[in-house]
Order: sequence, then C-alpha cells, then structure tokens
Amino acid sequence: MINWTQLLSKTTNVKAVTKFAEGKTSGTEFYSSFAGTKAGGTARYLLRQHGVTYARRLARKALRRRGVTVNN
Repeated sequence: MINWTQLLSKTTNVKAVTKFAEGKTSGTEFYSSFAGTKAGGTARYLLRQHGVTYARRLARKALRRRGVTVNN
C-alpha cells in the first residue's frame, strides 16, 4: 500500500507529485526528487509496482482527494 500522507507531507513534495501527475516530469525525475528522503522508498515502490502510466493516474486521484487541482 502506498503511503500518500508521507509522499504529500511537504509543499515541495506536493509540487513534485503534481508535476508528475500532469506529465511534466518523467518517472526518473519523479523518483529523483524524492531520492535521499523518507518518502524515497514510497516513490520507488509506486513506480516499480504500478509503472509510470498507472502511477500518474494514482497520483492524480490522491491529489484530487486532498483538494489539489491537477491539470491533465
């Protein structure tokens, strides 16, 4: 299970997830933005288990549920 609370805990993390969900960054860039942090493992797990396409969909869903506007 993906810990979205950990991934979206900081404003900079929300911006990184939003860019990824909108398709402005690749999967590698998304993972690199979390490398070396506590959320790094969660980001890596998301990409490895679901792939980039479905991970983007899940990220959009998680952001919308938290009231963050996402442009597709």
